[in-house]
Amino acid sequence: MTIEDWLKAAVADAERRGMPELKPLLEAIARATRALRAADFADDAAPR
Repeated sequence: MTIEDWLKAAVADAERRGMPELKPLLEAIARATRALRAADFADDAAPR
């Protein structure tokens, strides 16, 4: 499942449940997930 697929399903579910106010939160979660997946965590793996 892609992030976009998840977001569409999550927004549709929230709307079905009468909670459309969750849409901005779900969109923020999707943006954060995209950013985390795009991050390069191997730049400096040395312990500090």
